[in-house]
Amino acid sequence: MRPLPRLTARLIVLAGLLLPWPAAAAGLAFVMNSGAASISLIDMSTHKELRRIPVLREPHHWAMSPDGKSLLIGDSSGNTVFFLNPITAKVQRTVVVADPYQLGFSPNGKYLVVNGLARNQIDVYDAATMKLAHRFPIRSMPSHLAYSPGSHRVFVTLQGTNRLVALDLRDMKVLWDKPVGNTPAGILWLNGKLLVCDMGTDYVQEIDPATGNEIGRIVTERGAHNLFLSPDRKTVWVNNRVSGTTSVVDAATLKVLRTYKIPGGPDDLSFAPDGKVWLTRRFAESVAVLDPATGKFSVIDVGRSPHGIFLSPNAPSPDRLAAAR
Repeated sequence: MRPLPRLTARLIVLAGLLLPWPAAAAGLAFVMNSGAASISLIDMSTHKELRRIPVLREPHHWAMSPDGKSLLIGDSSGNTVFFLNPITAKVQRTVVVADPYQLGFSPNGKYLVVNGLARNQIDVYDAATMKLAHRFPIRSMPSHLAYSPGSHRVFVTLQGTNRLVALDLRDMKVLWDKPVGNTPAGILWLNGKLLVCDMGTDYVQEIDPATGNEIGRIVTERGAHNLFLSPDRKTVWVNNRVSGTTSVVDAATLKVLRTYKIPGGPDDLSFAPDGKVWLTRRFAESVAVLDPATGKFSVIDVGRSPHGIFLSPNAPSPDRLAAAR
């Protein structure tokens, strides 16, 4: 789809700047409402939605800039990346980017890789200049990505062809392209191997990053969609979107420790400093805030089809927010 005119994008940015700023003191949660063309801002202390930042069409995922000063949110069918201040939520600028469905900076901060799921392409940008360095035409439906620790390789799941591709960012070439599971989505580098969620199954595959071959499976529940490493690196959380559950996996042994029932299509999640886990419920227009100790969760209503979520626990005091306007 063609991007909206630049004037329209500028007007949306101005609208974001003119909206009143929330007086939160315990942090902000940013929720990407992919079906509502907006980003919900939630006060993490009261669990109240404060307001919504309008975007163009379809926000999905986010990436933090290497310097920590900008939260990048990809608006895929709007062909735009929004740069927001991660503390105040002010829109800083927009950059035209083709189909930014999923995006992530390399660990060394040199590249920003953007998966164009609808356009069947993987774009590599110079992180400092946002200039396109290389484009990989890839079929089909490049979805999620993970880097090797040295930043030389990036691995991308291809939902449309049930494959996993490895790209060399030094020579800008395809290293291998291998079949994997059924409708692969989330991917994580962990302890020298790749973990790949397969939405059409009930398991996460263990993949050898050198060859792309399967070396094991972790059975969770139906619709294993995305996975996240806990801040202490001791557990991996797997959202099983079809079954409406979240499985906690021991990062060392890869054994399932516990499964929580989170109906409504758990999709992405983020860990709060107080130990709570915030999860978007893709089919329920809401966010669940889970207490892992009890298994109970509260619900916060947001926009349609909430997808990505980012927690900013260091929100300023009301007077600092007023000064930042």
